Amino acid sequence: MIYLPIGMKSETVTTQRGRPRAFNPDTALDRAMHVFWAKGYEGASLSDLTRAMRINRPSLYATFGNKEQLFGKVLDRYMDGPVAYFGKALAASKARDVVEEIFLGTARMADDPRIPAGCLMVQGALACGDAAGSVRKEIGARRAAAKAALRRRLQRAKREGDLPSNADPAELSHYVMTVLHGMAVQSADGASPDQLRRVAQIALRAWPKR
Repeated sequence: MIYLPIGMKSETVTTQRGRPRAFNPDTALDRAMHVFWAKGYEGASLSDLTRAMRINRPSLYATFGNKEQLFGKVLDRYMDGPVAYFGKALAASKARDVVEEIFLGTARMADDPRIPAGCLMVQGALACGDAAGSVRKEIGARRAAAKAALRRRLQRAKREGDLPSNADPAELSHYVMTVLHGMAVQSADGASPDQLRRVAQIALRAWPKR
């Protein structure tokens, strides 16, 4: 669900010379994102994608590359859009506020009727078999990047005295991401935003006090 585009960007889509496109690449990417989000990587067929994107296969390949390359661009869009709250939360002044904003951002996603339930990256990884090993690695790398960004923010908090001296930023970042992934799975299973907010409140009770 939850995860920053730190050094993990795919190559930018470039405009080819010649005949202008009859579709908007950004709109097409949004539609592809919803398909992957709802069905996972392997569950989303090329027919599903082209139908949703309202383009044919030659246009998909010419603009976005193959299915795996398209998925990489969709992940970029996902992290710059629906889960951009994660990066913004890292700028909060206190460590507890950082974590609270991350949890509540996840709950807010479940309240948005415009997007599928759950987390694109969690569901994408769960639906990846052995044949999509490179996609699984890509998702894992992005999740690891998000976890590392949170760990660095908590390390700063500890240096600033915002966390007790016995707090372990690595363990805390692992705890937060584990709760976050669980919330994403619960959301995909139909948990309401209020239920997810209650999970967040309970999880925050375990936050170390100075």
